Amino acid sequence: MHELIIDCFAGGGGASVGIEMALGRPVDIAINHDPQAIRMHAVNHPSTLHLTEDIFKVDLKKYVSDRKVALMWASPDCTSHSKAKGGKPREKGLRILPWAVYKHAKAILPDVIIMENVEEIQDWGPLDDAGRPIKERKGEDYRKFILAMKSLNYNFDCRVLVAADYGAPTTRKRWYAIFRRDGRPIIWPEPTHSKTGDKGKKKWLKCGDYIDWSDLGKTIFDRKRPLAEATMRRIANGYVKYVVNNPDPYIVEDKRAAAFLIQYHGEQKAGESRGQLLTEPIKTIDTSNRYGLVTAFITKFYKTCIGQVCEEPLHTITTSPGHFGLISAFLIKYYGSGGNCQTLDRPLDTITTKDRFGLVNAVTNINGDQYILKDVFLRMLKPEELKVMQGFPKDYIIDRDSSWRPYPTSEQVARIGNSVVPVMAKALAKANCLYLREGERVPLPMIYVQQSGQIAFA
Repeated sequence: MHELIIDCFAGGGGASVGIEMALGRPVDIAINHDPQAIRMHAVNHPSTLHLTEDIFKVDLKKYVSDRKVALMWASPDCTSHSKAKGGKPREKGLRILPWAVYKHAKAILPDVIIMENVEEIQDWGPLDDAGRPIKERKGEDYRKFILAMKSLNYNFDCRVLVAADYGAPTTRKRWYAIFRRDGRPIIWPEPTHSKTGDKGKKKWLKCGDYIDWSDLGKTIFDRKRPLAEATMRRIANGYVKYVVNNPDPYIVEDKRAAAFLIQYHGEQKAGESRGQLLTEPIKTIDTSNRYGLVTAFITKFYKTCIGQVCEEPLHTITTSPGHFGLISAFLIKYYGSGGNCQTLDRPLDTITTKDRFGLVNAVTNINGDQYILKDVFLRMLKPEELKVMQGFPKDYIIDRDSSWRPYPTSEQVARIGNSVVPVMAKALAKANCLYLREGERVPLPMIYVQQSGQIAFA
């Protein structure tokens, strides 16, 4: 008899596609209360039974009937447990979602249950009248939940794992729990990657390798709608941090540009830059697109004027006009305030320098050559880029449903940000349920609508 696999909080399908990558078979039943999430799940998993129902109200026993459930995955909403919530009141309705896992476990007794959540779920406890956790009772509800699951004869173990250690280009860190009652051992997959790439492991993947470099966005200058002051400041601080003061900046565009990411979060102090290098995995992706790709076009700095007429304007000495005057004003305004800007009469290799034409620029050393900033481009990361950085296969469909109705960009990003990292679901399912394997996952056909309106397959 065909043993069932169920995804209880299916969302857009991160856990489901990860399980399929491990076992070569789709999940049999997927439940989610959000019709938009089910739309995305259904187009990628057409043979799955989809239930758009409240997780507490759905009667899984009715759908399972007398069949055996081999694996149930459950990733309850994490927002009311996450430290990202800060000091804001928690929502009691979301915090009790793990009890839905217990309810269904008791009803259908899956052999294996794998759960995923933020690591702070281990602090799950009662709230006070203002909706804030009671410190003295931290972890009380978590321990009650684990004891309840164990009362159903489940063995239990949990670990906090980082997705980058298993080959995903994201450092998303999550709590994973495995419950099993079939007598087999709980197995934790061995990490395949590490930050340094030593001890026989591969080095963490670079998120920059998943960028569409054919689209660099547009210049931050001369825009009809100027960028916000905070954005300009992030870019200036980021350029100094990730390019000028970085011995190994991420170089693109045939060595004509250096690139980095900025994050649209509130910085804690002046001069700070929330962002990251493209030589690292991307940090946690949330439900709104907070990552901006900054491409800083650079050109060699000619200090000695050998072979050049020094009376010529700077833009004629370098390879193309650029925005040198605007760059100068930009650096003075957004990096030169608050005590961050070094004096302009320091040696050439300091953060800022003043050329003989009165333009302030930032000088950086790359492979022994000195470069100055010529122009800066900015765009937000695309959903397709976020998708593969989250560990989804490239063929996974996020821009439309099975009726070819498009998803708004905000919906695409929300599904990705809420998703389980597929690489993690794959690793855990493969380690614990390989006996359920039926073959290899068959990639979805890559379908494109050409400018002529014709549909093309790849």
